[in-house]
Amino acid sequence: MSSFLRPARSDEDPLGPPSPAGGNPDHHERPADRYRPVSCHFAITPPVSVVIPAMNEAGNLPYVFKTLPGWIHEVVLVDGNSTDDTVRVARELRPDITVIPQRGKGKGDALITGFAACTGEIIVMVDADGSADGTEIASYVSALVAGADFAKGSRFANGGGTDDMTGIRKLGNRVLTALVNAKFGARYTDLCYGYNAFWKRCLDEIRLDCAGFEVETLMNIRVVKAGLRVQEIPSHEYHRIHGDSNLRAVRDGLRVLKVILRERASRRSRPRPAVIAMETGRGEAR
Repeated sequence: MSSFLRPARSDEDPLGPPSPAGGNPDHHERPADRYRPVSCHFAITPPVSVVIPAMNEAGNLPYVFKTLPGWIHEVVLVDGNSTDDTVRVARELRPDITVIPQRGKGKGDALITGFAACTGEIIVMVDADGSADGTEIASYVSALVAGADFAKGSRFANGGGTDDMTGIRKLGNRVLTALVNAKFGARYTDLCYGYNAFWKRCLDEIRLDCAGFEVETLMNIRVVKAGLRVQEIPSHEYHRIHGDSNLRAVRDGLRVLKVILRERASRRSRPRPAVIAMETGRGEAR
């Protein structure tokens, strides 16, 4: 069994580490050796950081934080110069939260800022609009501790879904996904989705340098070019709870296309990785 996980005991506190081996109260485990019960079936040692980029999302944060698992190591909120009570609400909901003020602009800049502040070995990206279900984080983390380098959320894998995408956005996503698959040898079912998780060490491989919304596409392309092992995770996207989305189908689609063409022109890749669909239930590459 992987050193990262083991079956959880029924007598373990789901919000805290289990008793030290042998029951010796004088034994002190290192933080890296501390098991975090994820479910009644298994516990993990790697600390998990959740990065949430937010700008004027005070009304949505209570819903976002409510679904986050109690076993995560830390939440890093990157505040994009909010003019509402985003920071105050975040600190009231989670006093131990790390709040980082964003110096630049754009979602990519916010994520890169948040990633740099993470102290966990696993990083999970979660939007602040309430569209993501934090309970799904267990599936992402399970994929990583089982051997994946990058766990990629998909609304179009078997078991996923979306309440939020318009017809034009679905069409654009389908076309762009097909283009990336054809040009980079990937097997993605969903390209433009921001709910992902990965080992922090992967940042050295993909070296993000994108400030805007298209950062998600850049990540998906560069993990393929780096030869990292990818597993798709079926995910359901819900409607934004409060406020208006900043997404613009045509504008953002063109920005994503520009990234694809730029990465294709500078292509220097290793052998392509396996992309595994979680719904196969077997763990072998397709």
